[in-house]
Amino acid sequence: MIKVLAAFTIAFMFVSCTGNAQNNSSNQKVSGNKIEVIDFYSTHRCMTCNAIEASTKYTLDTFFADELKSGKITFKTVNVDKDENYPMAEKFEATGTALFLNVIVDGKETQINLTDFAFMKGNEQEEFAKELKLKIEKELKKL
Repeated sequence: MIKVLAAFTIAFMFVSCTGNAQNNSSNQKVSGNKIEVIDFYSTHRCMTCNAIEASTKYTLDTFFADELKSGKITFKTVNVDKDENYPMAEKFEATGTALFLNVIVDGKETQINLTDFAFMKGNEQEEFAKELKLKIEKELKKL
């Protein structure tokens, strides 16, 4: 029984710490077709958490400058520790560092959780950029 409880506790801590959530669809209507790239973080950030933000910015600035300028892609950083950000963090089930694409097509939101990918590749900027670019290009085709 203790082993089962310990395994559950470790699994729960991992999910809570990384802010993992599955891909979600929301019925909330939003105007305009676009992709929101959202980097959630806590006030106290580790090296990898900072690298995720830097690598995401690098990818967007390098490969999607036109889409950023036109508003087809937006980039937000959200501190989950601030009270005013609670509703957004709750919507994405982000309790710490997490990276999401929120794809909005015809007013319908689809949330794509990239947190596991971000932690695995966050410190490898070129590899991170290559893979994130492909993920965003795939979603851009849906707009």
